[in-house]
Amino acid sequence: MKKSTENKMSYISGGVQPIIIFSTAYLPLQGGAELAVKEITSRITDCEFFLICARLDKALEKKEKIGNVNVHRIGFGGKFDKLLLPFFGFLKARRIYNLSLTSNHQPLAIWGIMASWGSLAALVFKLFYPRVQFLLTLQEGDAESYIKKGRFGLIGWSWKMLLRKADRVQVISKYLADMARGYGYAGNVDVVPNGVDLVKFQISNFKSQINPKLQITNTKNELKIGNSEKIIITVSRLVEKNGIGDLIEALPQLSVISYRLLVLGAGPLEKGMKDRVKGLGLENKVIFLGDIPNEDVPRYLAVSDVFCRPSRSEGLGTAFLEAMAAGVPVVATPVGGIPDFLIDYETGLFCEPGNSANIAEKINILLSDENLRQEIIFNDRKLVGEKYNWDKIARDMRDIFSTLD
Repeated sequence: MKKSTENKMSYISGGVQPIIIFSTAYLPLQGGAELAVKEITSRITDCEFFLICARLDKALEKKEKIGNVNVHRIGFGGKFDKLLLPFFGFLKARRIYNLSLTSNHQPLAIWGIMASWGSLAALVFKLFYPRVQFLLTLQEGDAESYIKKGRFGLIGWSWKMLLRKADRVQVISKYLADMARGYGYAGNVDVVPNGVDLVKFQISNFKSQINPKLQITNTKNELKIGNSEKIIITVSRLVEKNGIGDLIEALPQLSVISYRLLVLGAGPLEKGMKDRVKGLGLENKVIFLGDIPNEDVPRYLAVSDVFCRPSRSEGLGTAFLEAMAAGVPVVATPVGGIPDFLIDYETGLFCEPGNSANIAEKINILLSDENLRQEIIFNDRKLVGEKYNWDKIARDMRDIFSTLD
């Protein structure tokens, strides 16, 4: 059985375009980049996708097919597997490439996901096979200062090397397009954002299911939240760049007395944030829910009144778009890729990074002005439906793939 599975995975169909994807990780390990690959590849049927990534966990298969992607995981199942990717990932890609030469199909192309360990394997492959077209996708949400100096300058170096060798660059925001040019990329940069599963995050669908009032009530009962309490929600990794500490500092300055903050996410700053909540006497106001599977996020959005993440940097911000699709008005900072979708007082409200008083002021406005709320909700759903649906994004990416010959 195992042999037949491997043979099936190594087969390259005639008449389709084979694309080797290089990513540090892949499903079931899921972030924004991995989700984007899944959603895009599942909608493209005239390409054959091979994805090379680090194994990272012994429970994960070395080879398997997930959706429309043949996944090859490199390493022994530990956190250091990503260090093996530049060399062993290249060797795996070379075997796939050599196999492709014996099939009747369009020219093979390679696709690097972010300036990552995976993309370094794509870089090595490009050095040995310079005629193979190399598409680089940038999705980074880190501050530009970190990219320049992080890991003793190695991150900035990898950006420069990858952009120097890439034949085409696709980014998820205008902010990242400017960064790519700033790091020396002279070609055209395609801005194709990440998207939202409109069905999953359409809260009206969630509420229209059998006994919707019971579902909403059950969520509030589970969280011990009263029906009259206003609910602020954030979905975020608890790291410095996402500004959740600033949001916590804003809470005592809210004009509403009866409210709760739901924090969906975990990270290295979690303990310090919990200590600060206790120091402010807000233990009964803030609920830390930890890591929540993406498929469960809609039910928390369904009971929420405002989404807020006062980020210090942001590549795009899929969590904001998911809240907008769900009809939850957003308070965000005008940093990174956020201005691509947020227009002040039209599709959300801007707050100042690091300014807790200003954050509280903007949340207060959305909690008190129902006419503004409804106008923003209408605009958000229209924007997300037109620009950030995965079907449109997959078509745009297929157009890019078609040029890689």
